[in-house]
Amino acid sequence: MRIASFGHAVFALAMIALGIMGLIKGDFTPVWQPVPKGVPARELLVYLCAFISLASGIGLLWHRTAAPAARVLLAWLLLWLLLFRVPDIFRAPTSEGSWFACGETAVMIAGAWVLYAWFATDWDRHRLGFATGDKGLRIARVLYGLALIPFGIGHFVYLKETAAMVPGWLPSHLAWAYFTGCAFLAAGVAILIGVCARAAAALSTLQIAMFTLLVWIPIVAAGSTNAFQRSETILSAALMAGAWVVADSYRSMPWLAVNKR
Repeated sequence: MRIASFGHAVFALAMIALGIMGLIKGDFTPVWQPVPKGVPARELLVYLCAFISLASGIGLLWHRTAAPAARVLLAWLLLWLLLFRVPDIFRAPTSEGSWFACGETAVMIAGAWVLYAWFATDWDRHRLGFATGDKGLRIARVLYGLALIPFGIGHFVYLKETAAMVPGWLPSHLAWAYFTGCAFLAAGVAILIGVCARAAAALSTLQIAMFTLLVWIPIVAAGSTNAFQRSETILSAALMAGAWVVADSYRSMPWLAVNKR
């Protein structure tokens, strides 16, 4: 097996779980949603997404297959972004939902890109040098930083809804909604400009993890039958995995480094 970091292992296991879920449900898992009902060969896409998730997740765990697995997953996620996320932004540029969905896909792309940059073979470095090594890591980090911006804005656009999700045992729900929104925005900007980027990546990953553990898992554990809540729990866990990989990419950098993206 080839485990580059704990985040790498979590990301690979998340992809495996998404693949298994997709095959069992016969429908798109949250990472790939939403997909319009009228898309040609929609059922084929369902199983293709599930197979790519499962195969790439397994492949990422093995030395000989890590590079091609990361390459295929990255290519598929980029294609998904261009075909299903970016067009939504052009159709509804003022809709926060379009930007939020684009950000979610961008986080997964960033995680896959970091792994591709790490595991790239000589073939990859010679033919796709711009996407490997330090250049690839920079692109992945920029994508992740950009993705955090709509996450932060979403907390203000849906302020009441965000405050309502804060666990009941915490005081000042509205203040927490403001704080987490500002934290996402600050982390995104810090990563983009290269100021304390390692700390920003780690703290944003922790924040996503806390949403998963303190908000979504308790809701599902309480026996919620709401499909949206179950979907958001799975998506939040997958985003945590993608963010974790990006945070791991800064491990050789000082926590408070400046101008090193």
